[in-house]
Amino acid sequence: MPTGIVACLLTVILLLICTCAYIRSLAPSFLDRNKTGLLGIFWKCAQIGEQESPYVAVCCIVMAFSILFIQ
Repeated sequence: MPTGIVACLLTVILLLICTCAYIRSLAPSFLDRNKTGLLGIFWKCAQIGEQESPYVAVCCIVMAFSILFIQ
């Protein structure tokens, strides 16, 4: 598993994707009105979280296992 700054960056990206997908499931209009610009990053993360959810879930499980048992 990656160590140091790479592991922290991967953790932050996974949390961002999961959080944006969750917010979009609760309030879709909140993220849908900002599809472009700087805030469009959050909409894109929500799209990744929804469309690639099995892969994101596997990555979250692997990262959690890594943080809990390897580090």
